[in-house]
Amino acid sequence: MFRGLPAEPSPSGGWATTASLRRGRHASPHDIRCGGSVSLAMHVVASYARLRMKPRSSSVSRARRRLRAAKGSAEPPAALLKRHDVSARQVDGFVSWTVSPRGRETSRAAVYLHGGAYVSEIARQHWTLIGALADAGVRAEVPLYGLAPQHTYREAYPLVTEVYRELLTRTPASEVTLVGDSAGAGLALGFAQTLHTSGLPQPRRLVLIAPWLDLTLGNPEIPAAARRDPWLAPVGLVEVGRAWAGGDDPTDPRLSPVNGPLAGLAAMDVFVGTRDLCLPDVRVLQRRALAEGAPISVTVCEGAVHVYPLTPTPEGRAAATGIVTEIAHRPLAAAVGRDPLPGP
Repeated sequence: MFRGLPAEPSPSGGWATTASLRRGRHASPHDIRCGGSVSLAMHVVASYARLRMKPRSSSVSRARRRLRAAKGSAEPPAALLKRHDVSARQVDGFVSWTVSPRGRETSRAAVYLHGGAYVSEIARQHWTLIGALADAGVRAEVPLYGLAPQHTYREAYPLVTEVYRELLTRTPASEVTLVGDSAGAGLALGFAQTLHTSGLPQPRRLVLIAPWLDLTLGNPEIPAAARRDPWLAPVGLVEVGRAWAGGDDPTDPRLSPVNGPLAGLAAMDVFVGTRDLCLPDVRVLQRRALAEGAPISVTVCEGAVHVYPLTPTPEGRAAATGIVTEIAHRPLAAAVGRDPLPGP
């Protein structure tokens, strides 16, 4: 998903805190809007994505080539291993990593589900955010669900359920946040919708970064969003989505959680850019949540690309600061002026 993205620049653009976010003129009354102009770094990332990333999903043939490609390494970066206590175990036949602050007791935890269109392995940018959570005193559980086409959602749900169940034996659900980006955010929301059937409690919060909410991408606003998005193209994503569905109905809420129940879920924090294919379905999710009385906060960042909180941009760093701060339950002032995303 992120392979080859430009190296992260220094945060010369400064820091944005929750207090510095403002509502835009065209915002929903329940939006939080990123203030200020679009950074040069965001323009650079968008240009790079259009040249290198979007072609991968621009046709069915390219999507099938991506499905056939060998998977890369899913090992945590060496620097992360040096900085934190990192361990791996087998859960239902898959690897699940635990990243904990070294030499510190933790009372808060997160389950992180990585993105990558259900076909790409966890990437350095994911580990960076996971490392930032550990820096802030959060234990992170990172189940590496099987990827398409060798695996489907049918194996992912039992894996995530077992990892979550095990975590609750040592950490109360009121101290656990479920986090995901892109495809992983769709999986996170779909998983939260199944908790009532497994007899498990909702986590404290859901943090959904640019969630892929509808495997079919059938929203009539998607074509216009695709023209603005420098990263993603619907035709290829629908093809890899079919592989992830494994022949099942792609509108099933476990595959397209925008169709699932929202009442009774944990409060949702959603982050999305205006140049993101996922924005139209985030709007659908927002309207449905408000209609069903489900608590939701949507942060829309003007000019930002897909999964912008993971990008090496001032907008991304500001969003990541807020995400880490919220999950760690720290006062915002404690996060201002320090880099929450040291190199992994």
